[in-house]
Amino acid sequence: MGVSRRHRNLMHYLREAKRRSSLRFAAWRAIALPSLRRIPDRLIVAPTDLRASDPFIAEEIAAGRFALAGRMLAADGKSPFTLELPSREFAHRLHSFSWLRHVRASRSDTHSEVARQLAADWLAIHGRRITGVAWEADIVAQRIIAWLSHSTVLLKGADIRFYRRFLRSLTAQVRYLEKIAHHVADGEARLRVRIALAAASVSIPSSGRRIKRAAQLLNAELDRQILSDGGHISRNPRTGLELLLDLLPLRQTYVNLGHDVPVRLIPAIDRMYPALRFFRHQGGELALFNGATTTLANELMSVLRYDETAGKPFKALPHVRYQRLALGDTVILVDTGTPMTAEMSKTAHAGCLSFEMSSGRYRFIINSGAPRFAGEHYRQLSRATAAHSTVTVNDTSSSRISRSAISGPIFADGVTSVKMERRDSADGVEELVASHDGYLEPFGLIHERMIHLNEAGSRIRGRDRLMTADGAEPDASVEDTAVIRFHIHPQVDIRPVSRHEVRLVAPDGETWLFSTADTEIDIEDDVFFADPSGIRASRQIELSFRVGEVSEVQWVMTRKPAVPVV
Repeated sequence: MGVSRRHRNLMHYLREAKRRSSLRFAAWRAIALPSLRRIPDRLIVAPTDLRASDPFIAEEIAAGRFALAGRMLAADGKSPFTLELPSREFAHRLHSFSWLRHVRASRSDTHSEVARQLAADWLAIHGRRITGVAWEADIVAQRIIAWLSHSTVLLKGADIRFYRRFLRSLTAQVRYLEKIAHHVADGEARLRVRIALAAASVSIPSSGRRIKRAAQLLNAELDRQILSDGGHISRNPRTGLELLLDLLPLRQTYVNLGHDVPVRLIPAIDRMYPALRFFRHQGGELALFNGATTTLANELMSVLRYDETAGKPFKALPHVRYQRLALGDTVILVDTGTPMTAEMSKTAHAGCLSFEMSSGRYRFIINSGAPRFAGEHYRQLSRATAAHSTVTVNDTSSSRISRSAISGPIFADGVTSVKMERRDSADGVEELVASHDGYLEPFGLIHERMIHLNEAGSRIRGRDRLMTADGAEPDASVEDTAVIRFHIHPQVDIRPVSRHEVRLVAPDGETWLFSTADTEIDIEDDVFFADPSGIRASRQIELSFRVGEVSEVQWVMTRKPAVPVV
């Protein structure tokens, strides 16, 4: 590990230790010091919730069955807040109250009564005991947004006692967030905290000074986290979607109430839309890079219908460092960057130079993605280079993850430099050549990848090369083994043709021939982490070779006449 990487990791360790200490002290102050803030007697507005809702889920909740985060809990007449919960992810969903949107969609007084009783249970069990999952900053922020957005559900028909308890708790949660906001871990959670506080400032009766202060702090966080190309500092394509689902209702709330919209809010939204379209495949799905998981079509459309910046997607996002090759019906997205900071590497994937490819309505080559609801073990597995469509050397990830309890699962070493050159020609051909140094320290190797897309979008040529630091071929005595992986979407069928060719056939019959003359093609079992139904089996193409014998592998994908669907 280079001196600069050691220094960066040490500084992150010290900052993280200080942040955690400061967070604990701020939380103690919020609990210990009395609040002089007056409890409001009403709410001004209930912001819109753009997330998809399902009345059937409200019926299940009313029956005491809670299907959250891919797990099911049967309460058997008891409050779920008194039971042992199936998983941490389940606890996050339950305590965030994001499920209230389903109750609102059902338009049932009975369901509203059930939701109100559940909120009363939460107030009795967790309302004053500020500890555990229920009081993690991001969960508190989500709960504030949900309680504000669906206050009509919770307060419809409520007696004065519940009404006052609800408003008192909401005020206390806002105060708690205000105290700890500055010490929340960087990234999406910190920005959501600022969004929640801005929403609360205009939804709950507040002074002009408090409204202005919340807007200023939101402005600062938007400017810092939403980069000039519209990408988020996490480099996760789905983060932009999640944030827009909160930012769009916030913008509309300011407008509806006649308040000045935070000056950085609308520009940030306008930047984020082109980035969201950049990561969108032909069939409407978002690419699976750096922690992104499945994106349902109705989720994406609920945001895109408000897009006023519609246009052709950019060829590159230079600040978050992704490239897009798109000709004909073919789209190729390539990761050519590294985490912005050590803090952002906690959720980053070791997928440098990985790519995804879609054609027509279907994705053919993908990354395995992040599991939507699985535990930490599977989450960390999904971060490995082997879970991405790129090259691994000796079954080692291009960036290695720290196991420090203080630092968290940051990248301890690995890729520090990515070089990239784009060579688009006047006749429409698009070509990308990029390299990274993630294997330089452990194995003395640089990985270089070339991807070439012809003007019709019907032929892709690729080259993966392993070379020494000075660009030379490795010595013939080198024993390192490399594997080029191409993860195939579960909907696509792999049909062997020969030892050097396979056909990839989509459900609609669209067919691509994958071939290479430099090594044999192996078809292996695989795992797709990002399926909407949970982790599922899939298959992958592997090209294996010993670096001392074969330092460069060329491969080709060619669209063929559609195979009739039987």
